[in-house]
Amino acid sequence: MTRLAARLGLELPLLQAGMGAVAGPALCAAVSRAGAGGTLALYKEPPARAVRLVREVAAATSRPFGVNVVPEVTGPAACLDQLRAVLPELPRGAFVTSFGLPDAEAARSVRAAGHPLVIQVGTLADAGTALDRGAAVLVLQGTEAGGHLLGRLPASLLLADVRARHPHAVLAVAGGIATGGDLAEAVARGADGAMAGTLFVPAAESTAHPQFKRRVIEAVADDTLITSLFDIGWPHRRHRVLHNPLTTAGARAPATFIATTRVDGREHPVPRYSAAAPGNGTTGRIEEMAMYCGRSCTRVTARQPVAVTVARLSQEYEKARGHRITSPGPALGTAAHRSGSRKPPRTQEQ
Repeated sequence: MTRLAARLGLELPLLQAGMGAVAGPALCAAVSRAGAGGTLALYKEPPARAVRLVREVAAATSRPFGVNVVPEVTGPAACLDQLRAVLPELPRGAFVTSFGLPDAEAARSVRAAGHPLVIQVGTLADAGTALDRGAAVLVLQGTEAGGHLLGRLPASLLLADVRARHPHAVLAVAGGIATGGDLAEAVARGADGAMAGTLFVPAAESTAHPQFKRRVIEAVADDTLITSLFDIGWPHRRHRVLHNPLTTAGARAPATFIATTRVDGREHPVPRYSAAAPGNGTTGRIEEMAMYCGRSCTRVTARQPVAVTVARLSQEYEKARGHRITSPGPALGTAAHRSGSRKPPRTQEQ
């Protein structure tokens, strides 16, 4: 058991990323029941709806799960409102993850409620600030990761820097995790575990749009790119997405409405270049929307229930860890393993 698993009460030292439009109650609860760290995306949810979603997860699993907030999108005041609403609803053993640094008051509220605070960062400086604010776990996001990027280093280099500066911190890496071998490699390099997002996009319990799921399964690493195109609603952050007609266009098109997302019975228009990812309630020009995807997609090959995916990762992880102990052999993460242009054969679960 790694320190991450021990600190958060997990069987497998793996956290599921809190992805808006993807990480709803069903995905969060399924990952939790499977023994990993399921996470519910609060994103821009109003407090009353956030409470309903948390209650739904709590009714579906007795194992630890987390909620994810995004302070730089909601703003400090709205983030604090979300936390004040959901913290009383979280069962004992639940945790809170923050994408980026929460302000000091938000961090204090989580700690005062007795829940571990997990902060995702992308720089050595932010890692230090997060620890000063009471982070129990740091998630170090590398540039391999899908979604909005918090830094400019690959996960392995960021891990080396933070581990050297903060040798006793509990660290997870985000970016490049799709198999138990990837997880074992991260632990061998000094991490206490990892966070995965792309891996869970095609899951049966994910609320990602079917076209989004299909594209992730079909993609290889070189089908992703880092861009700043999808900035409406989340400016000033580069992000890694799958290529689409907008990323290959020569000029920026008008930011007119191209889709509609239905949430809680209400229709919300989606402009071209919106930061919103397509969920299962989205209709319209899905192919022009942001489909966040990390380079690990090369090794994401099937649409499966979460229980199957996590069980496979657990078996691969134990096998890889045992191999490292009994035989030095070639390290995981070879060129073939990390290929950006080849997709492994699809499994029968598709």
